[in-house]
Amino acid sequence: MNIAERIAAAPMSGYQWLIVALCTFMNCLDGFDVMAVAFTGPSVTDEFGLSGSEFGLLVSIGLIGMALGSMLLAPFADLIGRRPLILISLALGTIGMFGAAMAPSMPVMAAFRLVTGIGVGGILASTNVIASEFSNAKNRGLAIGIYTAGYGIGATVASVVAKSAVGGDWRIVFYAGGFATLLALIVIALLLPESVAYLEQRRPQGALERINRTLARMRMDAVSDAELDEAAAARNTAAQAGSGWIRRLLRPTILLWITFITIMFGFYFVNSWTPTLLVEDGLSEGAAVTAGMAISIGGTAGSVFYGVAARMRTPRVVLIGFSLLAAAMMVVFILSTSILWLGFGIGVLVGALINGCIAGAYTVGPPVYPAQLRSVGMGWALGMGRIGAILSPTIAGMLKDAGASATQLYVGAAVVVALCAIVLVALRRHDPESAPAETRAQAV
Repeated sequence: MNIAERIAAAPMSGYQWLIVALCTFMNCLDGFDVMAVAFTGPSVTDEFGLSGSEFGLLVSIGLIGMALGSMLLAPFADLIGRRPLILISLALGTIGMFGAAMAPSMPVMAAFRLVTGIGVGGILASTNVIASEFSNAKNRGLAIGIYTAGYGIGATVASVVAKSAVGGDWRIVFYAGGFATLLALIVIALLLPESVAYLEQRRPQGALERINRTLARMRMDAVSDAELDEAAAARNTAAQAGSGWIRRLLRPTILLWITFITIMFGFYFVNSWTPTLLVEDGLSEGAAVTAGMAISIGGTAGSVFYGVAARMRTPRVVLIGFSLLAAAMMVVFILSTSILWLGFGIGVLVGALINGCIAGAYTVGPPVYPAQLRSVGMGWALGMGRIGAILSPTIAGMLKDAGASATQLYVGAAVVVALCAIVLVALRRHDPESAPAETRAQAV
C-alpha cells in the first residue's frame, strides 16, 4: 500500500487529531472573516454611506478573493508544498485584516477585503485537503465535520467581539481578526507538518526523512526509498488507466458543482445578511447581532453532528435531510424573529443545519472521484461553489434595493437550498457510498 492507503487503514493517533485541530483553527479564520463584515455591516454602511448594493459588493469582494485564492493559489501547493502555501496565505490574511481595520473609505476597504479573501481561499483549499489526508477512512467524515465546525467557532467569536463593539468603533472587530490571523501564522509555522502525500509524490530534497519523522509521530512504521519508488510506479499506471475521465465523470461533476453552488448560496446569505436585514426589519442592532450569534453557535455543533450522523447513515442521504430541514428552518426563523427568544432558538437550528450542509458537501464530494483525480475534482468543486457564495450577497443586495423584504429574501434563499436535495437524489447512481451503512462499515 502507498502511504495514503496505510493512513486510511490505520487507527487515528493523537498527532493526527492535533493536525485536524490545527486545520480547524485555521477554518475559524474563515468564519471570523465573513461574520466580521456581516456583524459590522450596519456601522460600516452608516460610516461610508453605502446602499444595499454597495454593501453587497463589499461582502462579495471578499468572496471573489476566496474564489481566486482557491483556484489560483491552490495549484501552487503541488509545486511548493501545502505548508508553505498556507503560511503565505496566512500572511496575506493578516495584511488584509489590518488593512481593512485602517481603511479610510469603502474602495480602500474593498481592496483589503480582496486581499483577505485571497488569503482565506488559499488557506481553505489547503487545509481541507490536509485534514482529509491525515484522517483514516473510518473517521474522515467526523474529522471533516470537526474541521467545518471551525467556521462556526470563528463566527461566534466574531459575533462576541462585534456585540461588545456595538455603539463603539467597528474597526475593533477587524483588528481582532488581524491579531488572530497573525497568531495562527506563528502557531502553524511551529506545529504544522508538510503533507506526507505531497512529500511522497513530489519527493523534494530530504523527503524520506521528513515522511518518516511524521509517520513516527503518527505511530506508524517507516518507509524506504524502494517503497516510495513502487508507489510512484503504481500512481503512473493508475494515471494512464484514468485517461478519458472527463467524459465518464462529466455528469456527476456537474451535479456536484450544483450541490456546492446551492449550499454555499444559502450558507453565505444566512451568514452575511442576517444582522443587516434584521436591523432594517425593526430589530435593534444588539438584538440583530444576538440573532446572528445564535446562527454561529448552532453552526459550531451542526457540522460535528453531521459527521456523527454520516458514520451511521449514507453521507449523501444525511445531506439530503440536512438541506431540506435547513430550508424549512430558514423560513421559520425569519418569521419568528419578532419574538427574540424564539428567533434565537430557531437561529441555532438554522446555523446547525446550514453548517452541516457544508460539512456534507465536503464529505460527499471526494468519493465521486477516483483517488488520482480527487484533488483536482474537489478543488474545482470548491471553486465553483464560490459562485453561489459570490452571487448570494450581491443578488440579495440588488433585490433589497428593488424593495424585497427580509422575509422574501429568506424564502428565496431557502428555495435555493432545497434545490440541493433534488440534485443529490440525481447524484445517487454516481455515489459509491450510496449503500447500506452496514456494507460501508464492513468495507472500511
